[in-house]
Amino acid sequence: MAMTKTGEGKGKILPQQRQKLKHFVKELENFKGRHTELVTVYVPQGYDLNGVINQLQQEQGTATNIKSKGTRDNVIAALEKMTQHLKLIKRTPPNGLVAFAGNVAEREGQQDYRVWSIEPPLPINIRIYRCDKEFILEPLMEMAMDKTLYGLVVMDKREATIAILKGKTIVPLVKEDSMVPGKMRAGGQSAMRFAQNRELAAKEFYRKIGDIMKNQFLMMEELKGIIVGGPGPTKYEFVDGNHITNEVKKKIIAIKDITYTDEFGLQELVDKCDDVLANEEIAEEKKIMQKFFDTLGKTPNKAAYGRDEVMKRIQFGAVDTLLLSESLDDETMDLFSGEAEKMNTTIAIISTETREGVQLKEIGKIAAILRYEIRGE
Repeated sequence: MAMTKTGEGKGKILPQQRQKLKHFVKELENFKGRHTELVTVYVPQGYDLNGVINQLQQEQGTATNIKSKGTRDNVIAALEKMTQHLKLIKRTPPNGLVAFAGNVAEREGQQDYRVWSIEPPLPINIRIYRCDKEFILEPLMEMAMDKTLYGLVVMDKREATIAILKGKTIVPLVKEDSMVPGKMRAGGQSAMRFAQNRELAAKEFYRKIGDIMKNQFLMMEELKGIIVGGPGPTKYEFVDGNHITNEVKKKIIAIKDITYTDEFGLQELVDKCDDVLANEEIAEEKKIMQKFFDTLGKTPNKAAYGRDEVMKRIQFGAVDTLLLSESLDDETMDLFSGEAEKMNTTIAIISTETREGVQLKEIGKIAAILRYEIRGE
């Protein structure tokens, strides 16, 4: 999530762009051809579109050699549809162009030839022409993903849970229980010997967790850092000791005091890392949603939620920040974004992968923080 106004965010994907790209990909991945008859074309930035059109026209001639009449007709028609569409565009957009065409009729023997194209939000540098049973969407899927990765470790002497924070989603990786004895020693065992055994077991547990961290995080591409949390001093004993290889230890960017060491602990750790994640979308999302709920609780006349009420406030010019759930359909997303942009309103796209995002979805998917209080009308 990021908050943007019209014209902002050059050089990176804005939340509205990412949302539209996700919906675009989701629509196309539902279409399957019966044979290799769906056409995909990726045109890189700066590439002459006329060269692509000439290639497609040559491919139409080659397609006449396809033995199956049904497949032959579908491929030729898709290529013709694609060619005519590209001629209308005339020039490759600044970020390149991706286009798709084919017969997407649900029943065999029927005809529903359609063509789609999109200028990706970031430049593409690959050139693809392919006829296949499905559209080639992987490069667009990759572009739409939030690739931010953080390692998460929550632990005490009893257990440890290792996970990654991928964008806004916590993905548990490993949970490990220790063999460290409890604080009550067995009868007949001296206090000193019990303490020594407990310390040895703790060091063995720390070493095991250090090895797991090495296996999980050392070679993980795009890992921006590791955050360690837990109750009491155990986490500091673990990090400060010789239990973690230096290459992994260098990646530790924060240590936080938390209560739990299981999946709840992972969420608690993320919640307490606003300072660490200050430049990431998840922190921005939590911050703006918390502002909304605080406003709703303290000055309810300066907040609004629900489709009709928020649209009315937008058209009054009263909305400072518009909150839109990413679960909204494209038509509603475009309608509200368009009206908000007319009023120079900040737009925030909120995921459904955080607790705050789920709350927004439950209250109608649309909310707003107002510029001023509006009392009963």
